[in-house]
Amino acid sequence: MPEVIFNGPAGRLEGRYQPSKDPHAPIAIILHPHPRFGGTMNNKIVYDLFYMFQSRGFTTLRFNFRGIGRSQGEFDHGPGELSDAAGALDWVQSLHPDSKNCWVAGYSFGSWIGMQLLMRRPEIEGFISVAPQPNIYDFAFLAPCPSSGLIIHGDEDKVSAPKDVQVLVDKLKTQKGIQITQNIIPGANHFFTGMDDILIDECAEYLDRRLNGELTEVKQKRLR
Repeated sequence: MPEVIFNGPAGRLEGRYQPSKDPHAPIAIILHPHPRFGGTMNNKIVYDLFYMFQSRGFTTLRFNFRGIGRSQGEFDHGPGELSDAAGALDWVQSLHPDSKNCWVAGYSFGSWIGMQLLMRRPEIEGFISVAPQPNIYDFAFLAPCPSSGLIIHGDEDKVSAPKDVQVLVDKLKTQKGIQITQNIIPGANHFFTGMDDILIDECAEYLDRRLNGELTEVKQKRLR
């Protein structure tokens, strides 16, 4: 797994990158939790999501947002981190011009950034949003949400109450042309303490079903 340094909008960004042997393979980008609360690309859930995609033949990247590890710049409360994610995707796509599709996965703060990236990039065909925080971050930009995906969280989450996540899920499920899958893990807190293997197994099952052509509805192709 190569360690990489690539140019971002606020300076160099540090990442871990695993290219697929297939030049047409889809790209997966994984986004880490809040930098001010210890979030980095080496978070175990981010690490495991990276390998989940990589083991299925994706070209995969995880990276540190600005100001974390060897990534340059300073924390920007969201806008800068979204620019970092867009720059990271641009970098991978420049190396894999024959790859036409992409997935984004994010955990906590990273899920908020990932869903914003989803709105900007029509090539993103699926998402995995782990423990989103609609009680803290505004998800109103998902109007409409352009791609089908998974929202997965625990019923013992004290950081993002399940009732708040449910409001977001219910809103997204009213939108036509996509399919939102919700998975609530009994007994899991925001950090999936002692349950991270269950989390990854559930995400992997969802991804496998999507790759087999399940769980999506026919929708019009978005234009770039």
